[in-house]
Amino acid sequence: MPKAEIGVIGGTGLYQMEELQEVEEVSVKTPFGDPSDVILIGRLGGRRVAFLARHGRGHRISPSELPSRANIFALKSLGVEWLISVNSAGSFREEIRPGDLVIPDQLIDRTKGRPSTFFEGELVAHISFAEPFCPVLSEVLYQAAEEAGARVHRGGTFLIIEGPAFSTRAESKLYRSWGADIIGMTALPEAKLAREAEICYASLAFATDYDSWLERLEPVNVETIISILAQNAEMARRIIRLAVERVPNKRECECARALKNAIVTAPEFIPERLRKDLSLLIGKYLPSEDQSDEGF
Repeated sequence: MPKAEIGVIGGTGLYQMEELQEVEEVSVKTPFGDPSDVILIGRLGGRRVAFLARHGRGHRISPSELPSRANIFALKSLGVEWLISVNSAGSFREEIRPGDLVIPDQLIDRTKGRPSTFFEGELVAHISFAEPFCPVLSEVLYQAAEEAGARVHRGGTFLIIEGPAFSTRAESKLYRSWGADIIGMTALPEAKLAREAEICYASLAFATDYDSWLERLEPVNVETIISILAQNAEMARRIIRLAVERVPNKRECECARALKNAIVTAPEFIPERLRKDLSLLIGKYLPSEDQSDEGF
Protein backbone atom coordinates (compact mmCIF):
# COMPACT_ATOMS: atom_id res chain seq x y z
CA MET A 1 0.00 0.00 0.00
CA PRO A 2 1.40 3.47 -0.89
CA LYS A 3 2.43 5.77 1.94
CA ALA A 4 2.32 9.53 2.58
CA GLU A 5 3.75 11.64 5.37
CA ILE A 6 1.43 14.62 4.91
CA GLY A 7 -2.36 14.43 4.86
CA VAL A 8 -5.02 16.91 3.77
CA ILE A 9 -8.68 16.66 4.72
CA GLY A 10 -10.68 18.81 2.33
CA GLY A 11 -13.81 20.49 3.60
CA THR A 12 -16.84 21.97 1.88
CA GLY A 13 -15.84 23.03 -1.63
CA LEU A 14 -12.50 21.21 -1.62
CA TYR A 15 -13.23 17.70 -2.83
CA GLN A 16 -10.08 17.02 -4.83
CA MET A 17 -6.53 18.28 -5.39
CA GLU A 18 -5.65 18.55 -9.06
CA GLU A 19 -2.10 19.53 -8.09
CA LEU A 20 -1.24 15.99 -6.97
CA GLN A 21 0.93 14.05 -9.41
CA GLU A 22 1.36 10.29 -9.84
CA VAL A 23 -1.97 9.81 -8.06
CA GLU A 24 -3.18 6.48 -6.71
CA GLU A 25 -6.63 5.83 -5.26
CA VAL A 26 -6.50 3.82 -2.06
CA SER A 27 -9.40 2.14 -0.27
CA VAL A 28 -8.62 1.58 3.40
CA LYS A 29 -10.50 -0.66 5.82
CA THR A 30 -10.31 0.22 9.51
CA PRO A 31 -11.66 -1.21 12.79
CA PHE A 32 -14.03 1.77 12.74
CA GLY A 33 -15.51 1.18 9.31
CA ASP A 34 -14.80 2.87 6.00
CA PRO A 35 -13.51 6.44 5.70
CA SER A 36 -15.55 9.12 3.95
CA ASP A 37 -14.18 8.21 0.53
CA VAL A 38 -11.20 6.69 -1.20
CA ILE A 39 -7.93 8.41 -0.30
CA LEU A 40 -5.85 9.95 -3.08
CA ILE A 41 -2.09 9.61 -2.65
CA GLY A 42 0.31 11.48 -4.88
CA ARG A 43 3.32 13.72 -5.07
CA LEU A 44 3.18 17.44 -4.40
CA GLY A 45 6.55 19.04 -4.87
CA GLY A 46 8.99 16.65 -3.28
CA ARG A 47 6.59 15.23 -0.68
CA ARG A 48 4.05 12.43 -0.61
CA VAL A 49 0.56 13.71 0.21
CA ALA A 50 -2.68 11.88 1.03
CA PHE A 51 -5.95 13.70 0.30
CA LEU A 52 -9.36 12.80 1.72
CA ALA A 53 -12.63 14.59 0.98
CA ARG A 54 -14.21 14.91 4.44
CA HIS A 55 -17.81 14.84 3.21
CA GLY A 56 -17.09 12.46 0.34
CA ARG A 57 -17.11 13.40 -3.31
CA GLY A 58 -20.45 14.99 -4.09
CA HIS A 59 -20.76 16.18 -0.46
CA ARG A 60 -22.96 13.32 0.71
CA ILE A 61 -22.04 13.03 4.42
CA SER A 62 -23.44 15.41 7.05
CA PRO A 63 -21.14 16.81 9.78
CA SER A 64 -23.03 14.77 12.38
CA GLU A 65 -22.47 11.54 10.44
CA LEU A 66 -18.80 11.88 9.51
CA PRO A 67 -16.77 8.70 10.11
CA SER A 68 -14.03 10.70 11.81
CA ARG A 69 -12.47 7.73 13.60
CA ALA A 70 -12.19 5.81 10.33
CA ASN A 71 -10.82 8.89 8.55
CA ILE A 72 -8.04 9.53 11.07
CA PHE A 73 -7.21 5.83 11.51
CA ALA A 74 -6.99 5.35 7.74
CA LEU A 75 -4.63 8.30 7.33
CA LYS A 76 -2.50 7.03 10.22
CA SER A 77 -2.27 3.61 8.56
CA LEU A 78 -0.93 5.29 5.42
CA GLY A 79 1.93 6.86 7.38
CA VAL A 80 0.51 10.37 7.78
CA GLU A 81 2.28 12.36 10.50
CA TRP A 82 1.17 15.89 9.54
CA LEU A 83 -2.51 16.60 8.85
CA ILE A 84 -3.86 19.82 7.34
CA SER A 85 -7.59 20.31 7.87
CA VAL A 86 -9.49 22.69 5.60
CA ASN A 87 -12.59 24.09 7.31
CA SER A 88 -15.33 26.60 6.54
CA ALA A 89 -16.23 28.90 9.41
CA GLY A 90 -18.56 31.64 10.49
CA SER A 91 -16.96 34.72 12.02
CA PHE A 92 -17.76 36.23 15.42
CA ARG A 93 -15.48 39.24 14.85
CA GLU A 94 -16.07 42.08 12.40
CA GLU A 95 -12.35 42.19 11.70
CA ILE A 96 -12.49 38.57 10.48
CA ARG A 97 -14.24 39.16 7.19
CA PRO A 98 -15.72 36.65 4.75
CA GLY A 99 -12.82 35.38 2.67
CA ASP A 100 -10.33 35.80 5.53
CA LEU A 101 -8.35 32.87 6.86
CA VAL A 102 -7.87 31.98 10.52
CA ILE A 103 -5.20 29.60 11.82
CA PRO A 104 -6.94 28.73 15.11
CA ASP A 105 -5.05 27.74 18.24
CA GLN A 106 -7.96 26.83 20.54
CA LEU A 107 -11.21 24.85 20.41
CA ILE A 108 -14.56 24.81 22.23
CA ASP A 109 -16.54 21.60 21.84
CA ARG A 110 -20.31 21.97 21.47
CA THR A 111 -20.86 18.72 19.58
CA LYS A 112 -23.23 16.07 20.93
CA GLY A 113 -22.67 12.33 20.90
CA ARG A 114 -20.03 12.06 18.20
CA PRO A 115 -17.55 9.24 18.88
CA SER A 116 -14.47 11.21 19.93
CA THR A 117 -11.96 8.61 21.10
CA PHE A 118 -10.36 5.42 19.85
CA PHE A 119 -10.16 4.12 23.40
CA GLU A 120 -13.32 2.35 24.51
CA GLY A 121 -14.33 -1.05 25.83
CA GLU A 122 -11.83 -1.80 28.60
CA LEU A 123 -9.06 0.46 27.32
CA VAL A 124 -8.71 3.93 28.84
CA ALA A 125 -6.35 6.70 27.77
CA HIS A 126 -6.31 10.40 28.68
CA ILE A 127 -4.38 12.59 26.25
CA SER A 128 -3.31 16.15 26.96
CA PHE A 129 -5.45 18.49 24.86
CA ALA A 130 -4.69 21.88 26.39
CA GLU A 131 -3.17 22.95 23.07
CA PRO A 132 -5.42 21.22 20.54
CA PHE A 133 -3.56 22.27 17.39
CA CYS A 134 0.06 21.47 16.58
CA PRO A 135 2.00 24.74 17.01
CA VAL A 136 4.65 23.70 14.51
CA LEU A 137 2.20 22.89 11.71
CA SER A 138 0.07 25.93 12.54
CA GLU A 139 3.12 28.18 12.09
CA VAL A 140 3.93 26.47 8.80
CA LEU A 141 0.39 27.20 7.59
CA TYR A 142 0.54 30.81 8.76
CA GLN A 143 3.79 31.47 6.90
CA ALA A 144 2.48 29.77 3.77
CA ALA A 145 -0.75 31.79 3.95
CA GLU A 146 1.17 35.05 4.20
CA GLU A 147 3.28 34.11 1.19
CA ALA A 148 0.14 33.15 -0.73
CA GLY A 149 -1.33 36.60 -0.11
CA ALA A 150 -4.22 35.52 2.11
CA ARG A 151 -5.78 37.84 4.67
CA VAL A 152 -4.72 35.63 7.55
CA HIS A 153 -5.25 35.85 11.31
CA ARG A 154 -2.79 34.02 13.57
CA GLY A 155 -4.58 32.27 16.43
CA GLY A 156 -8.20 32.26 17.49
CA THR A 157 -10.76 30.13 19.27
CA PHE A 158 -12.75 27.80 17.01
CA LEU A 159 -16.13 26.75 18.44
CA ILE A 160 -17.53 23.53 16.96
CA ILE A 161 -21.28 22.89 16.99
CA GLU A 162 -23.16 19.70 16.20
CA GLY A 163 -25.07 21.01 13.20
CA PRO A 164 -26.26 20.46 10.62
CA ALA A 165 -28.47 23.49 11.37
CA PHE A 166 -26.74 26.83 11.84
CA SER A 167 -26.94 28.67 15.17
CA THR A 168 -29.84 30.75 16.42
CA ARG A 169 -29.11 34.45 16.96
CA ALA A 170 -29.16 33.85 20.72
CA GLU A 171 -26.63 31.03 20.42
CA SER A 172 -24.44 33.06 18.11
CA LYS A 173 -24.36 35.98 20.55
CA LEU A 174 -23.70 33.61 23.47
CA TYR A 175 -20.75 31.95 21.75
CA ARG A 176 -19.34 35.34 20.86
CA SER A 177 -19.57 36.39 24.52
CA TRP A 178 -17.55 33.31 25.46
CA GLY A 179 -14.62 34.62 23.47
CA ALA A 180 -14.99 32.37 20.44
CA ASP A 181 -13.69 33.91 17.22
CA ILE A 182 -15.07 31.52 14.61
CA ILE A 183 -17.64 28.73 14.43
CA GLY A 184 -17.81 25.52 12.44
CA MET A 185 -19.00 21.91 12.49
CA THR A 186 -16.11 19.60 11.59
CA ALA A 187 -12.79 20.26 13.40
CA LEU A 188 -14.03 18.07 16.25
CA PRO A 189 -13.68 15.24 16.95
CA GLU A 190 -10.97 15.26 14.26
CA ALA A 191 -8.50 17.22 16.36
CA LYS A 192 -8.96 14.94 19.39
CA LEU A 193 -8.62 11.79 17.32
CA ALA A 194 -5.54 13.12 15.53
CA ARG A 195 -3.92 13.79 18.90
CA GLU A 196 -4.75 10.25 20.07
CA ALA A 197 -3.18 8.98 16.85
CA GLU A 198 -0.09 11.13 17.50
CA ILE A 199 -0.66 13.07 14.28
CA CYS A 200 0.21 16.77 14.08
CA TYR A 201 -3.07 18.54 13.23
CA ALA A 202 -3.74 22.15 12.22
CA SER A 203 -6.58 24.00 10.52
CA LEU A 204 -7.02 26.36 7.61
CA ALA A 205 -10.35 27.87 8.72
CA PHE A 206 -11.82 30.09 6.00
CA ALA A 207 -14.48 32.58 7.07
CA THR A 208 -17.53 32.52 4.80
CA ASP A 209 -20.01 34.62 6.80
CA TYR A 210 -20.80 36.35 10.11
CA ASP A 211 -22.98 33.53 11.44
CA SER A 212 -26.15 35.21 12.80
CA TRP A 213 -24.99 37.58 15.57
CA LEU A 214 -24.58 40.65 13.35
CA GLU A 215 -28.21 41.69 12.98
CA ARG A 216 -27.68 44.32 10.29
CA LEU A 217 -26.71 41.49 7.93
CA GLU A 218 -28.61 38.49 6.64
CA PRO A 219 -28.00 35.42 8.84
CA VAL A 220 -25.80 32.69 7.45
CA ASN A 221 -27.28 30.43 4.79
CA VAL A 222 -25.96 27.87 2.33
CA GLU A 223 -26.23 30.28 -0.62
CA THR A 224 -23.93 32.76 1.13
CA ILE A 225 -21.38 30.07 1.91
CA ILE A 226 -21.34 28.57 -1.58
CA SER A 227 -20.79 31.98 -3.17
CA ILE A 228 -17.42 32.32 -1.45
CA LEU A 229 -16.29 28.69 -1.49
CA ALA A 230 -14.62 28.76 -4.91
CA GLN A 231 -12.41 31.65 -3.84
CA ASN A 232 -11.54 29.87 -0.58
CA ALA A 233 -10.80 26.55 -2.30
CA GLU A 234 -8.32 28.11 -4.71
CA MET A 235 -6.54 29.93 -1.88
CA ALA A 236 -6.46 26.71 0.17
CA ARG A 237 -4.76 24.87 -2.70
CA ARG A 238 -2.19 27.65 -3.05
CA ILE A 239 -1.42 27.61 0.68
CA ILE A 240 -1.16 23.83 0.81
CA ARG A 241 1.31 23.82 -2.10
CA LEU A 242 3.51 26.29 -0.22
CA ALA A 243 3.04 24.65 3.19
CA VAL A 244 4.07 21.19 2.01
CA GLU A 245 7.50 22.56 1.13
CA ARG A 246 7.91 23.92 4.67
CA VAL A 247 6.75 20.90 6.68
CA PRO A 248 9.75 19.60 8.66
CA ASN A 249 11.22 16.22 7.80
CA LYS A 250 11.49 15.34 11.48
CA ARG A 251 8.95 15.91 14.25
CA GLU A 252 10.08 17.31 17.57
CA CYS A 253 6.72 18.51 18.96
CA GLU A 254 4.73 16.80 21.71
CA CYS A 255 2.11 15.56 19.23
CA ALA A 256 4.45 12.72 18.27
CA ARG A 257 4.46 11.48 21.90
CA ALA A 258 0.85 12.20 22.87
CA LEU A 259 0.11 8.66 24.07
CA LYS A 260 3.24 8.31 26.15
CA ASN A 261 2.01 7.89 29.75
CA ALA A 262 -1.59 8.50 28.57
CA ILE A 263 -2.74 4.86 28.64
CA VAL A 264 -3.90 4.06 32.17
CA THR A 265 -5.28 0.55 31.69
CA ALA A 266 -2.80 -2.05 32.90
CA PRO A 267 -1.40 -3.92 29.86
CA GLU A 268 -2.48 -7.34 31.14
CA PHE A 269 -6.12 -6.13 31.30
CA ILE A 270 -6.29 -4.90 27.71
CA PRO A 271 -8.39 -7.40 25.69
CA GLU A 272 -6.58 -9.13 22.85
CA ARG A 273 -9.12 -7.80 20.36
CA LEU A 274 -8.24 -4.21 21.28
CA ARG A 275 -4.53 -4.96 21.25
CA LYS A 276 -4.95 -6.19 17.68
CA ASP A 277 -7.36 -3.52 16.43
CA LEU A 278 -5.39 -0.64 17.93
CA SER A 279 -1.86 -1.96 17.51
CA LEU A 280 -1.21 0.85 15.02
CA LEU A 281 -1.78 3.36 17.84
CA ILE A 282 -0.70 1.60 21.01
CA GLY A 283 1.62 -1.18 19.93
CA LYS A 284 4.83 0.70 20.70
CA TYR A 285 3.63 1.43 24.25
CA LEU A 286 2.70 -2.14 25.17
CA PRO A 287 5.08 -4.88 26.28
CA SER A 288 5.46 -7.91 24.09
CA GLU A 289 3.52 -11.05 24.99
CA ASP A 290 6.70 -12.56 26.42
CA GLN A 291 7.19 -9.57 28.70
CA SER A 292 3.53 -9.74 29.77
CA ASP A 293 3.96 -13.38 30.72
CA GLU A 294 6.88 -12.38 32.93
CA GLY A 295 4.53 -10.31 35.09
CA PHE A 296 4.83 -6.80 33.64
